[in-house]
Amino acid sequence: MASPSSSFRRPPFPARPPVALIAGPTASGKSALAVRLAKALGNARVVNADASQVYADLAILSARPTAAEMDGVPHRLFGHIDAAEAHNAARWADEARAAIAAAHAAGDVPVLVGGTGLYIRTLLYGIAPVPDIAPDIRAAVRALPVADAHAALTRADPAAAARLNPADATRVSRALEVIRATGRPLSHWQESRQGSIADAITLAPLVLLPPREWLRDRCDERLVQMFDGGGVEETATLLARHLDPDLPAMRAIGVPQIAQYLSGTIDRAAALTLAQAATRQYAKRQFTWFRHQPPADWPRHTESLNNDSVDELAIILRERLLTG
Repeated sequence: MASPSSSFRRPPFPARPPVALIAGPTASGKSALAVRLAKALGNARVVNADASQVYADLAILSARPTAAEMDGVPHRLFGHIDAAEAHNAARWADEARAAIAAAHAAGDVPVLVGGTGLYIRTLLYGIAPVPDIAPDIRAAVRALPVADAHAALTRADPAAAARLNPADATRVSRALEVIRATGRPLSHWQESRQGSIADAITLAPLVLLPPREWLRDRCDERLVQMFDGGGVEETATLLARHLDPDLPAMRAIGVPQIAQYLSGTIDRAAALTLAQAATRQYAKRQFTWFRHQPPADWPRHTESLNNDSVDELAIILRERLLTG
């Protein structure tokens, strides 16, 4: 009798081939579960969906899986971008579509894993084809106090102004700059999203939302391990390249804090404390996003993870993939 995973070894897949997705905040156990699922399937590839783990220069500070942690499972889109480049959601989605297509062509199951919600949403549901915003328009809008920007948006795009939090400077500015630059509201562009794969795949998602105290402890301990395990040296090597400080890799959590330590501005203990606080804040934002933004029918796992629970979740996800 064929093993359960062997049913995936006969390409081509059905019209809607399977894709697993493991998402959630940093330090929630996603990478370990992805590898365990891939091993359970027997023919799977892990595809990165984390904005920091794409950078070759951030192996330690992005918590990129080591060769031992990958455990022989093929991993894609990890560490393939130089820190001198500004990677983004649109480019990653193009790469992820290609990685998923290659996996399916080989009869393998792609296992998306990561905590960058914008990347995941862009891949699944497409991206609004908003034209590039002229620098002078962007600068003028972003120089406005948020109250003034919201008032201007109320005049230009009342529906957007009513929908957005008046104190949300980022979203208010974005809506205002789009209508000023294009003459059309942001909602017009969002209705014309391009590049969606959601309707072309059978998605088996799982969102990890472990207890917050457990997650905070994991974040703090991970930073200790990063500092002790080469994170300081990794940052020193990165700083020696004298890259633009506004590049995403240069703003990754840990880099600015260690840079302060290396410059003598603060001591090592203070750098660690600041990096831990930044990581906890980031995890909190991710937790909130993944709690509310994904579709309501996506399963959420709200318990902490250990070896036994990781095995159990891998079996559950495997069965969901097998049964469609």
